[in-house]
Amino acid sequence: MEAGAFDRGLAVQNRGLQLVEISADEVRDLVIYQIGALDAFARALGGRLTHVKPHGALYNMAARDRSLARAIAEAVKAFDSTLILFGLSGSELPRAGKETGLRVASEVFADRAYLSDGSLAPRGRPDAMIRDVATALAQVRRMIRDGYVRSVDNIDVPIDADTLCIHGDQPGAVEFARSIRAALETDGVRIAAAGL
Repeated sequence: MEAGAFDRGLAVQNRGLQLVEISADEVRDLVIYQIGALDAFARALGGRLTHVKPHGALYNMAARDRSLARAIAEAVKAFDSTLILFGLSGSELPRAGKETGLRVASEVFADRAYLSDGSLAPRGRPDAMIRDVATALAQVRRMIRDGYVRSVDNIDVPIDADTLCIHGDQPGAVEFARSIRAALETDGVRIAAAGL
């Protein structure tokens, strides 16, 4: 394991209220545990896991922190090396996945604004969420067609678009997703579940 913030212990913010000291080994163990639990639920319902995507703050932190990204990638590989690791395009997470020998999917976002470093605009910003379908669709088409996304500072950021995220926690999310999907299918974009 490389020397980094997680080897020294890192204060991880939990719901903005408390800080938790956690090491890279603890992150690895927790991620293995969570994948195992999710795998058990999926199997109980007749399904199977195809990919792993860290969520929320862990996802955003792993996008920037190489040692955290590596701990997550190692956890995925230890659990099942055939799983695909999803990570923010251009970030540490897909790099760590590739370095550990995993298949990775560089993820882009239809409904999120980007900063000029390729990270997602923090949700606290008024322009962080894209709620207009036409604006989101223009962003997605450009990411797929040209390999760029326009940042909130009007900078073109290079991007790889293997998989697309649309958040389900905004009003009208289902119709938003249906509209994006229909337009992409009309464009001839192949839409499939991860790993297919």
